[in-house]
Amino acid sequence: MKPVVHSMEPIGRTGGRAYLRMLHETTAEQVEWRTIPDYKRTYRTRRWRKVRHLARLAPGIRAMEHSAGTFVWDDLSLLLFTPAMRARTIFVLHHYEPLQHDSAPIEAMLWQRLFAVLPQCAAVVCVAPYWAGFLRAHGVHATEVIYNAFDLTEIDWARTLDRDECRAEFDLAPDTIAVYTGKAVHWKGTEAVAAALAGDPDLRVIATGHNTVGFTGTHYDLPREPYLRLLRACDVGVFAPQMQEGWSRCAAEALLAGLPCLIRPIAGLGDLATLTGQPAPDLARLREQIYERAAVPRTEMKEAYEALAKFDPGYFAAAWGGLLAKIA
Repeated sequence: MKPVVHSMEPIGRTGGRAYLRMLHETTAEQVEWRTIPDYKRTYRTRRWRKVRHLARLAPGIRAMEHSAGTFVWDDLSLLLFTPAMRARTIFVLHHYEPLQHDSAPIEAMLWQRLFAVLPQCAAVVCVAPYWAGFLRAHGVHATEVIYNAFDLTEIDWARTLDRDECRAEFDLAPDTIAVYTGKAVHWKGTEAVAAALAGDPDLRVIATGHNTVGFTGTHYDLPREPYLRLLRACDVGVFAPQMQEGWSRCAAEALLAGLPCLIRPIAGLGDLATLTGQPAPDLARLREQIYERAAVPRTEMKEAYEALAKFDPGYFAAAWGGLLAKIA
């Protein structure tokens, strides 16, 4: 009989949902997953979104109190667990960023309470060393790092695509340098990069995902395969967020696709930049940096690819399988 593990539904397009979805997929043969809805992304109004989410989750979490199995949780609703439930919980911390609070001032207090109860959990997983250090500074010492993982089958397929055909698909002229900045969402830095590069007709700033910032440049909201073709078509990645991220999936996938990048070494992105040897962007001289990075031969990005390629689904399944078996 498979062990039972409870989590929230791995539905959504954020890095955290992609991480949870890969966890479900890579352990599906060993684990019986049972889920409850994640309400916080269903509200059109951001204000008080997380408070409403917690209120809606409360009955479902109470109903799970006497359920068999363990929990993999990555949400403030851990606060609704009893101490006995937390004792069989693996909590996943992707990042903590007050800029994203939608229920201030209450949300800050909820997070501080969360840090206080995390030592009650059976284990706490972080996606980058920075966040393990952050938790230790908050008194949570039993942490381990399990990085994001990447399906190299689809990445390697994208690397074999004819680059000229991909560029034609996205209307990129031969003399255009396509600068990929990740998602056009708040605090990711897309607007700052676009402003720093404005006025150069040979540079095109490209963003993907939900456009929550009203970005007026080149923006695509794409399914997976066209997104990978877009990465193949681009020349340089620039990731200059204001916010503290976990381990940016967009940045890592750009590197795997072979793009020379500029990565601001903030929070988990600092770990990614160090691992792959990518310099930091300087908005005052960003245009010059872009031309320098665009001139880097794709063959010189082999080391960055190899540094990330070890984080494949096999690595992920083994790391999580061992941890789930230990907790169960």
